[in-house]
Amino acid sequence: MGTLPYVNSFRELLVYQKARQLAREIFRVSMGFPKEEMYSLTDQIRRSSRAVGAQIAEAWAKRHYEKHFLSKLTDADGEQQETQHWLETAIDCAYLSPEQASKLLAHCEEIGRLLGGMMAKADLFCNHHRTREPEAAYFIPAQDNVEENLFTDH
Repeated sequence: MGTLPYVNSFRELLVYQKARQLAREIFRVSMGFPKEEMYSLTDQIRRSSRAVGAQIAEAWAKRHYEKHFLSKLTDADGEQQETQHWLETAIDCAYLSPEQASKLLAHCEEIGRLLGGMMAKADLFCNHHRTREPEAAYFIPAQDNVEENLFTDH
């Protein structure tokens, strides 16, 4: 793989776009969950699916610090895995058809792979050489006659 195209915003990241799409799809299908699940399963699955994109946005803001960037991407991956858990719970409760669940789980897994790729190549996203200023010259080489003048009495 060569160089990555330059991205100006987290909104341009494919993984962020896919996370938003997943959150929209989960919102749509969860509207059909029973009312008694409103403050449990429905709330949990919506929250975790929306948190994936939010964590990616936070990671982008922290890309100047590779360890922080990786930490937020790890959080995003954790949220997508939590979303998978809630999807499987919805299957167990017969709130989703196997076809719906399969499509949504595959979407989660794709996001997980994309996040894994970003984590493996974090240095390309953090791009330290673009974000740091050039080395400052703190010491100027002394010239022989300048040094002599500094240490002699006039």
